[in-house]
Amino acid sequence: MTHTASVTPAERLSARLPQALKRLADIAYNYWWCWTPEMISLFQAINPTEWENCGHNPVALLETVSYDRLTQLIADPSYMKRLKGLADQFDRYMETQDTWSRRVAPQITPEHPIAYFCAEFGLHESLPIYSGGLGILAGDHLKSASDLGVPMVGVGLLYRQGYFHQKLNRSGWQEDYYTDNPFDHLPLELLKDENGQPLVFEVHVRHRMVKVQVWKAQVGRVRLYLMDTDREDNDPIDRWLTGHLYGGNQETRIAQEVVLGIGGVRALQTVGIEPAVYHLNEGHAAFCLLEVCRQEVKKTGKSFYDIEKSVRDRCVFTTHTPVPAGHDVFSTDLMDSFFANYWGELGLSREQFLALGARRLGDPWEPFGMTVLALRLCRAANGVSELHGKVSRKMWTVLYADKNEDTVPIGYITNGVHAGTWTSPMMADLYAQYIGEDWTNKVIDPSSWAKIDEIPDEELWWRHQILKERLVAHTRYKVRLSRQSRGEDWSMIQAADQLLDPKVLTIGFARRFSPYKRGDLLLRDTERALKIFSNSDRPVQIIFSGKAHPADEEGKRIIQRIMEWCRNHSEVRDRVAFVEDYDMHTARKLVQGVDVWLNNPRRPLEASGTSGQKVCFNGGLNCSVLDGWWCEGYMTDANGKAWNGWAIGEDANTSDQALQDRIDSESLYQLLESEIIPLYYEQDENGIPHGWIRMMKASIKTNCAAFNTHRMIADYVAQVYAPGTQAGLPLTLAKVPQQI
Repeated sequence: MTHTASVTPAERLSARLPQALKRLADIAYNYWWCWTPEMISLFQAINPTEWENCGHNPVALLETVSYDRLTQLIADPSYMKRLKGLADQFDRYMETQDTWSRRVAPQITPEHPIAYFCAEFGLHESLPIYSGGLGILAGDHLKSASDLGVPMVGVGLLYRQGYFHQKLNRSGWQEDYYTDNPFDHLPLELLKDENGQPLVFEVHVRHRMVKVQVWKAQVGRVRLYLMDTDREDNDPIDRWLTGHLYGGNQETRIAQEVVLGIGGVRALQTVGIEPAVYHLNEGHAAFCLLEVCRQEVKKTGKSFYDIEKSVRDRCVFTTHTPVPAGHDVFSTDLMDSFFANYWGELGLSREQFLALGARRLGDPWEPFGMTVLALRLCRAANGVSELHGKVSRKMWTVLYADKNEDTVPIGYITNGVHAGTWTSPMMADLYAQYIGEDWTNKVIDPSSWAKIDEIPDEELWWRHQILKERLVAHTRYKVRLSRQSRGEDWSMIQAADQLLDPKVLTIGFARRFSPYKRGDLLLRDTERALKIFSNSDRPVQIIFSGKAHPADEEGKRIIQRIMEWCRNHSEVRDRVAFVEDYDMHTARKLVQGVDVWLNNPRRPLEASGTSGQKVCFNGGLNCSVLDGWWCEGYMTDANGKAWNGWAIGEDANTSDQALQDRIDSESLYQLLESEIIPLYYEQDENGIPHGWIRMMKASIKTNCAAFNTHRMIADYVAQVYAPGTQAGLPLTLAKVPQQI
């Protein structure tokens, strides 16, 4: 049974606010504010400087605001009117019973919700417990589940220091550092029992019992439970199990996944939740399946093989990784060390237990695979794009000896993005005018987006230009700070104020700097790249951002090469920028302000990708390899001419990496020189590029309806959570066969 302390953090914060402003505290403790631009604006208006200083964290802001300032706000009728309107909007949102889910899938109930497990959740930059795409997708998943009223709880880990921060030294080499997350000053609540003590449960990690406490983040109507081992009554080593995201060695990784999977099931039990479905978002949480089995064996007294089907019926799995090397595997020695006391509770021998995670049965040296475990014990499995589903079926055919590649039971549900989070307020306002004030509720409907054609070219371009100016300003600010921290010459620090030009064609490239993503592909031919970027008549500029994993030396080297290239060629110094320490705040600025989003991974190594989808909601155009979601999003006209963006290279891949790099770089240069740059600079006397804007509108119309998390969640409900549900969707990007 769930208990909380008699006084919640929201109530404590409310107590320091005047009566008229107490609703600010309620809303600050619900991440609904982070996808409600008007609410963000209301918090920011309290103290814009402090809002920036506290990392856009409303709790920290309200804890520090002066009484004088609060008095000024109360005396401002405009502010108070806005607060009342937003508080009423929040109350209606939280209290409504007539949700999409209630109408189409009433069998999913709050008493038995969907439990969504993930190693990271990216809700907002103020809660930095994410590294990139997987976490941000998980955050968007919860937000759309909330918007659609799907009963769901999230389960993850609360990392004391999260993912690393990045800074570049004078040579352009990435240096990593960590900072503590101030949990007590974030929109989080430590769950407590009736005596006011933290709710605690135990997990056996190797030879020790580790105590785990649970925090709750409210995400609209969805609760996110985050587990934390940083307690004084734990061994110092165990306190750091939830210290870093994706840090440490294999022993740390398996220990974290024990806490996430086994601990996650026990956390839900501790707070009184019995899920109808366990959804594993990637293999990190697959030990969850073992714990569900163990509890079922204990409850029923039946054997593992007798309860296996009933467990499988309640479990589903999403894979995001298109290469075998990206899937977590653990040696038999590690499994022996962590699970020697566990398989007996399942009624299994060591060999039977290890076989659950073995790709090849009978090999004593075969490691234990988390994805293999998930595929064996889940009734449904899916990749995250149509191509990724195909790649996954080929990759895992080895587990299905009786099936050919086409009938392997791994389908696909193409990823999307949360429209309310990633659409700039300026574009959202435009959509409200032409689609309707409730445009986010119609986001799945293609007919709504057809109205984009009614927007005057001048209006769309004006808003886009403002967003680009904001991006340039943000980039200059961040680069100036970086140069100051590196102790560069004063002339270089001042030069940051002249970096980039809002009137110039602007390319964005931001993602994890893994070698397969080819962050320096555009610079492969130095002379050709210089000619493109230094052209005085039709100039081009690019903004890079992203981190390389601390252990990825080649990824760090790619970043360094970009910095060296810029430093060694003064003619392009103001045309190339690298924004350090990529986070959700910088991501929003980039996807909202660029003209072109560049994505050039080695095909087919991008499972889906979602950054380009965010660009579509803001009127930007994609120039991408035909990989992941872009295989489904890219369209041509009747003559085969690009209509809503551009495709780099061919709809194929080769094992010859050097050949693929050569083909794709040549294609990219050709696209820029013959299509992208001429189209952008084909402007009328008022500087309006009508041909370019036609393509912007085509991108918005064709991609926004399909590649959003409302559609994605609806697909999960109809295909996975409650298969057979007639959701009445105008479109679907899902095909998920059920395990037999």
